[in-house]
Amino acid sequence: MKCVQAQALSTLNHGNPRKEHGTAKSFTLIEIMIVVGIIGLLAVIVVPLVLSAWERTQNTRFVNDLRIAVNAFEQYNIETGRYPPDRTPAVMPPNMSDYLTKMKWTENTVIGGQWDWDYMQFSCTAGVSVYSPNASDDRMTDIDKMMDDGDLSSGIFRKRTDGFISIIE
Repeated sequence: MKCVQAQALSTLNHGNPRKEHGTAKSFTLIEIMIVVGIIGLLAVIVVPLVLSAWERTQNTRFVNDLRIAVNAFEQYNIETGRYPPDRTPAVMPPNMSDYLTKMKWTENTVIGGQWDWDYMQFSCTAGVSVYSPNASDDRMTDIDKMMDDGDLSSGIFRKRTDGFISIIE
């Protein structure tokens, strides 16, 4: 019986089951605008934080890959008594495929650009470079701070022509 009375009451409210006692249960335009404003404000705060965290993650991954490459070339030198000859960017140096198994030497780096083995280039005996990265000098300085002295003109990680080099020797 109570169900029948509830249905009858709902039909008396002009057939709209959302109306109770003459008041509508819906959002006003002002309430919707406030919610949209709050979501927009949160996006303005969160998006830069997410992008910054993503960049730090990519920088850390790049530094890790660079250290893997440097260790691989050092290991090759220890075992053979020499370094492989110089190669162009993204070309695997001879006999290094067994040493560079933990990274993708022939693919672009996580910061853009290509891996490059430099032997007797850029005023050093041996070094691992990233050729033509997409990263800004500020970002590369942040990477240098993770590895070295934060100065791209000195230390083991430096700016070179069309890229950056981690000097082994």
